[in-house]
Amino acid sequence: MSESIANTPATLLVSASPAPIAEAIVDTPCGALWLAANADGLCYLRPLSRRLALVGEGVNLRHGSAQRCLQQATWQLQAYFAGELHEFSVPLAPAGTPFQRQVWQQLLQIPYGRHSSYGELAARLQKPGAARAVGNANGANPIAIMIPCHRVIGKNGTLRGYAWGEAMKRQLLALEGADA
Repeated sequence: MSESIANTPATLLVSASPAPIAEAIVDTPCGALWLAANADGLCYLRPLSRRLALVGEGVNLRHGSAQRCLQQATWQLQAYFAGELHEFSVPLAPAGTPFQRQVWQQLLQIPYGRHSSYGELAARLQKPGAARAVGNANGANPIAIMIPCHRVIGKNGTLRGYAWGEAMKRQLLALEGADA
């Protein structure tokens, strides 16, 4: 990826072809993570034990832009877990409904070391009664860590569900100095 892309904050892209065409596995303090990308950006990031068989046989696993995206994502995850990176710049191309994408875009606005509640996110979306829908969209996030759904907690400061387990959520918040 070019230097200019590497220094810009991550944003959600709309992908013409959302199916992943390349994958990688990265070892982290949270365990092995599975990443998958298409030509537009990262589509999935999840614990290896939760991997879905999305990249089929016969797919060109050496597709240039997808491989570059995975290399950038791998480097950034390693720097994040080393405490050296606080903002990801990998192009993100998750598939989701328009509402889910709005919620995920709001998640990208929660700074490293901070957290927000479902109700606060709903208010930012100008849908103050939609905290539960925000929670559902948060739980459907296919790109863990980089779209920081772990930074969302209950309005009373308690941890609420996390698709990858409460232990991982606690570990990520502790790494960022944002213990709930």
